[in-house]
Amino acid sequence: MTTRETLRALPVLAHQMPSFDPAGAPAEPMTLFADWLTEAVAAGVDEPHAMTLSTVDADGAPDARVLILKDLDTTGWHFATSAISAKGRQLAGDPRVALTFHWREQGRQVRVRGAARAADATVSRGDFLARPEGSRIATLAGRQSAVLADRAELDRELADVRARLAADPDLVAETHTVYAVAPTRVEFWQADRERRHVRLRYRRTERGWDRELLWP
Repeated sequence: MTTRETLRALPVLAHQMPSFDPAGAPAEPMTLFADWLTEAVAAGVDEPHAMTLSTVDADGAPDARVLILKDLDTTGWHFATSAISAKGRQLAGDPRVALTFHWREQGRQVRVRGAARAADATVSRGDFLARPEGSRIATLAGRQSAVLADRAELDRELADVRARLAADPDLVAETHTVYAVAPTRVEFWQADRERRHVRLRYRRTERGWDRELLWP
């Protein structure tokens, strides 16, 4: 079979999916997202807190990668990265981002657009200290996205950082930064096997949040 034939033979929307009545949706998107996230966890969705973060570089070219959602509150969706990583530099140049959640088992997607702002340094410090040891070691190595000439160089750097962290367990990478995405648009997408997908979009206005249904 050709690649095209293989792809066309794969099943789509084959899961048992929940229903979604947008008429009962709350007035603002954070509450609905929290409900959907709770349902995804209860349904056993694999890594429901994983999301795609999309940014643009200095030339306006898009970039995307998968991160972990750290928190959700009234300020927005939280994630963490190094301020000097590729995405950290892109955020410094243009804070506008998009977040995409895909809960395949439930046929659900959530798309968030907004601006990412750095949290207070104490928040970033607390997040760093709460990370697993391996994550802290990798961050303290501090060269994310830089060209790596030799894997042995990486091993030496990680061993050095591991020794430093053992000597000082409270060591923190000063560039580690938590960002909060303040949303301007949030779309909830519920799949339907007959392709009568339900799409509900929230748009932030001066009055608050407007809700509107979209064609599938």
